[in-house]
Amino acid sequence: MGVGGAARRGLLVVLGLVWLFPTYLIVANAVRPADDYDPSDAVKPPSSMGLFDNISEAWSRTSVGDTLLSTLGYSVVSPALAVLLGALAGYAIVVLRLKHGFAWFVVIFAGTIVPFQMLLVPLFVGYSKVSLYDDHVGLVLIYTATSVPLAALVMRNFFGSVAVSIFEAARLDGASTFRIFWRIYLPLSSAALAAVFILEFTYVWNDLLFGLTLSQSETVRPVWAELSALTTDVYAGTPVPIALAAGLVVSLPTVVLFLATQRLFTRGLTLAQF
Repeated sequence: MGVGGAARRGLLVVLGLVWLFPTYLIVANAVRPADDYDPSDAVKPPSSMGLFDNISEAWSRTSVGDTLLSTLGYSVVSPALAVLLGALAGYAIVVLRLKHGFAWFVVIFAGTIVPFQMLLVPLFVGYSKVSLYDDHVGLVLIYTATSVPLAALVMRNFFGSVAVSIFEAARLDGASTFRIFWRIYLPLSSAALAAVFILEFTYVWNDLLFGLTLSQSETVRPVWAELSALTTDVYAGTPVPIALAAGLVVSLPTVVLFLATQRLFTRGLTLAQF
């Protein structure tokens, strides 16, 4: 290996260590016993294991168990609806050549331009008036609405790479436009749909903003909104390792999902042609 290659490899190693350092801090302080935490010595490796005690304490201080099922529901239902709606939008714009299709796409994708923080007060007021506040349906709706633009972008790009002759041949065989979408285009785009679903599952699972604003009861509130109760009184009774241990465990589903589907995820993004 030449000097240039060794230098590049050394630089990559250094950058990797810098990137992983925050992760090390989280893991090291999550597994140490709660009474062994010292902010001035947080970099030091733990001398003993207290992870399971920390998790047990976090579960007893919050209602995380009650929120997990609701969070799983949001993280599956909303992305599934979003990828279906995004696929329909991409199909109409690209394949059916909807009139002013690009303008419609801009309208759909414009939802990502406005910072979500600006939506909180209008959403809170509107949800309160129509009885969607602290309701499962209300959270499913907002998660779906905020997930559709990405799905529409990916599916528009994907359908643009599919030969038009496929649609024309199916029409000549007498298939309806919806049947062509359901039986041909959706199966063709399964990898791209899966990639978008994984991204949006992660986004919904990790949401804190909408969960805090639009819900309050334990059976409706997402898991991260419930765990935020631990961090509000870190300096008034909740040791840092307990909050970190709870966050580490709650993050595992998204990590496992990415590890289990990494090949499908990579293939889907490649097909989407960003």
